[in-house]
Amino acid sequence: MTYSPLTLARRHVLGDLYLRCDRSERGVPVFLNDANGERLGFADESLGKYADAFTFHLSEEVCRKLAGGQFIYTFDYSFAETAAKAASPGRRRIKLTSIFLTMRKGYDKPVKRSVAAAEAAAAAEVAEVTEAALPEQK
Repeated sequence: MTYSPLTLARRHVLGDLYLRCDRSERGVPVFLNDANGERLGFADESLGKYADAFTFHLSEEVCRKLAGGQFIYTFDYSFAETAAKAASPGRRRIKLTSIFLTMRKGYDKPVKRSVAAAEAAAAAEVAEVTEAALPEQK
């Protein structure tokens, strides 16, 4: 496995959780799909106090896919403060315990309108022929 670190902005990785997430002093384990999945490596904030980024320490192939946007981020976290201490119970500070990378689902290529219209016309014609061939049921 070739070691290839990749650095991404915390805001990009965390999304809506960015404002609620405390900094991590240690590395956060990174798994494929869920906690039972393959452990891919870890992510840390080793660029210093003022660098607002995660550095992912993963294989070169996984880093390439991650940089290309082929993964969706999900997280496991614990609350860093109690509900009584928080300004709003729904906005409590969190601390990441693990990051999960899930492959994005593929999509069908868009079909040209002319091709789609031709397929719809052919399907309608088949339905008419099938309807005409069936005897009426009373």
